[in-house]
Amino acid sequence: MKHDPSLGIKRPKGKEIRAWTDAELAAYERRWAIGTKQRTAYALMLNMGTARVDTHRLTWHQVDAAACYRRHKTGVEVDMAISEDLEKALAATPRKHVCVLVTEWGKPFTVDGFSGFMRDAIQAAGIGDLTCRPHGLRKTLGRLLADAGCSAHDIMAALGHKTLAEAERYTREADRKRGGKRAVVKLNEHRANKSPQTASTGLGKIVKNERKTTP
Repeated sequence: MKHDPSLGIKRPKGKEIRAWTDAELAAYERRWAIGTKQRTAYALMLNMGTARVDTHRLTWHQVDAAACYRRHKTGVEVDMAISEDLEKALAATPRKHVCVLVTEWGKPFTVDGFSGFMRDAIQAAGIGDLTCRPHGLRKTLGRLLADAGCSAHDIMAALGHKTLAEAERYTREADRKRGGKRAVVKLNEHRANKSPQTASTGLGKIVKNERKTTP
């Protein structure tokens, strides 16, 4: 065809990728022990918040320089520290190439190749929900940082967001959950510690004053 019929048509916006649940994180970690390539890839995405396009080409120089990299999507520079969990995973990963993650043939992954590698690892961990996707680990880091009490500015810096509004989504959700938990704690304290200050037997009765009359 000489004319592209899709020209000018906007691509529909897909459903937002969700964060992993605690059960999914535990299932993946049970299946893939520290020292496996699958666990290293998982640790990078979960602790650095890298997207797949950033993860597959991370170099040892970048992680040795305290997890400094530039996001491919936005060009934002991210400068963060190596967490204890990531440090353990990297220590058990052999350094065979300038890139941290390589294929079984010792070559760097392509973006699509890395995506397929992670999808296979997720399925092998017994996670059958197709909405549990590799990019969700980046969202999980945002959730964990918010649950830990990090500010929106901290999350913005750690994930390389360009606007504060993107990071505030995590803090709003964390505040909502903490608020719900605080409400139940206060309710329990109210029920356990409060005693009625007025006797119920006297409620609803009209007090009559009797006067003695003199003859």
